[in-house]
Amino acid sequence: MLTGRTALITGAMGGIGGAIAEALGKQGCQLMLNDIGDAEVHQARCAELQEQLGVDIQFHGADLSERTQTEKLIQDTQERLGPVDVLINNAVKRHYHSITEFPPEAWDYAMAVNITAPFDLTRLVLGGMQTRGFGRIINISSMLGIGARAGRVDYVTGKTALLGLTRATAAETVSHDNLTCNAILPGSVLTPIIEARIQGLADERGISWEEMGTRYRANLNQAGDFIQPSQIAATIAYLCSDAASAITGTSIPIDAGVSATFTQGPAM
Repeated sequence: MLTGRTALITGAMGGIGGAIAEALGKQGCQLMLNDIGDAEVHQARCAELQEQLGVDIQFHGADLSERTQTEKLIQDTQERLGPVDVLINNAVKRHYHSITEFPPEAWDYAMAVNITAPFDLTRLVLGGMQTRGFGRIINISSMLGIGARAGRVDYVTGKTALLGLTRATAAETVSHDNLTCNAILPGSVLTPIIEARIQGLADERGISWEEMGTRYRANLNQAGDFIQPSQIAATIAYLCSDAASAITGTSIPIDAGVSATFTQGPAM
């Protein structure tokens, strides 16, 4: 159990982030949930979760592309909930541009959110974790952190960099008992963003969502069904437990076997 611990989750108000919040809240963790978008809607959701889970849950709308806001996020979390014991770097900005057509300002924003913010958040909480003798840092990478697809340069670059940040953080903390840093590499997870993207592709082709979903997974060589956010969250809850205190510096694929079987190609 994580009763009395404080977790900060970025990109926390939907999909994978929302599932992580529920999983850690069920373990007794009080939560600071960070995301952009409609603050009133997010605050209402936090109130619902707080009533459901019985732990203190607060919202913070920091824009992680701005370092001053990232620093304010840590300061406010510490003032409202106490020191951060668990950091989940989940926020991501994604685009679908080729390199030659990628707007430089969009690249700068994506790199700030996808790479610089996780570094800054780690930088700001790591010392306290070392002093207190407990800490869990989990970076949400992707199977595109170990491979690539055309038109996804910001996503591929950011998710690859997170694996380096994970290893470097683990290297600096291996002498500290009960302080770990790991990465998760999801395959195709059925989040609201992916559902909407599949619907858009289905509409373009005049086919059903189900048929497009099958094509979408086949295009990623994911023969199995979509991964559920709750499956990602359950693994993270385990990594935050005392039972996982000897697991650090690892990158764990949750991708229905895609990364292990890519040489097979799509099923014939």
